[in-house]
Amino acid sequence: MRAALYDRYGPPEVLYEGRRPMPSPAPGEVLVKVHATSVNGGELHGRAGRLRMLTDLMQRGFPKLVGIDFAGEVVAVRSKQPGPAVGDRVWGALSRTFGSTAEYVAVRPRRLSLAPAGMDLVEAAALPVGTTAVTALRDKARLRPGERLLVIGGAGGVGNVAVQLGKHLGAHVTALASAGTLDFVREIGADEAYDYAVTGPADLGPFDVVLDTRGVAQEPFRRLLTPGGRMVAIAFDLGRPVVSLSYVLASAVFGSRRVRFFSGDPTHRDFADLTRYVEKDAIRPLVHAVYPLSDIAGAHRALEAGGVRGKIVVRIA
Repeated sequence: MRAALYDRYGPPEVLYEGRRPMPSPAPGEVLVKVHATSVNGGELHGRAGRLRMLTDLMQRGFPKLVGIDFAGEVVAVRSKQPGPAVGDRVWGALSRTFGSTAEYVAVRPRRLSLAPAGMDLVEAAALPVGTTAVTALRDKARLRPGERLLVIGGAGGVGNVAVQLGKHLGAHVTALASAGTLDFVREIGADEAYDYAVTGPADLGPFDVVLDTRGVAQEPFRRLLTPGGRMVAIAFDLGRPVVSLSYVLASAVFGSRRVRFFSGDPTHRDFADLTRYVEKDAIRPLVHAVYPLSDIAGAHRALEAGGVRGKIVVRIA
């Protein structure tokens, strides 16, 4: 089968379209023909070698694969449990590994759900990462109507879903984003939007909930929280990861303004919830650009360049 591969760590140019054996679903798995996937920030760091220990643990040796989420069609089932059937249109994500930017993936049914009815699967591929925003705001922060929410990175793949969902949940939404994406962020629901290159924590606040999708220094933003406020981070400051982790742990012990960190590992329930939000028109997929698998390097290059509104999608089928 065709798949996106790389033989060494480096810039986007190390990526190429190659061939890999087609996966054979193990007992309890389903085989999905992938129509499209998206490019996520963690893949950029993995491909560049900035997460080398983790990447080598997930995939030993070269060539390595990329891709976390997917949207496609079930073509084989080896599970006796209730779940998707051959021909079902589904979306989902791999668990703690890369490899969805390929023609086929073998996954357990708990890692996917039915995709929203009537939605084009290439468009749908922009949304599976949105489960992270749902978990962050609804489950971790328990965002309530009338609260003030700050989304750091409001135009990105997780950030744009957080802006939409925050508005749906009745919050007053403020977003930090790049200068060229401010109008976009306002159009999808932000009450206020500021350029993070010129607007810092000292110019903002207070907030009941802060969602960090970029991995910023946490201390200045934590100070913006109201008593009982919550900060949720889905990315570490890669320039000082030990400091970031220590700060998260310390916040759980000292003071009421706690910083919570989590790494998304969505299950069937999360994808099914996301489908319901889409079918209620609370969240919609926002595709910045679609690249063919043959230009996987271009897709990574586009995300690294910044200024992306929504998601970079890679068409496979």
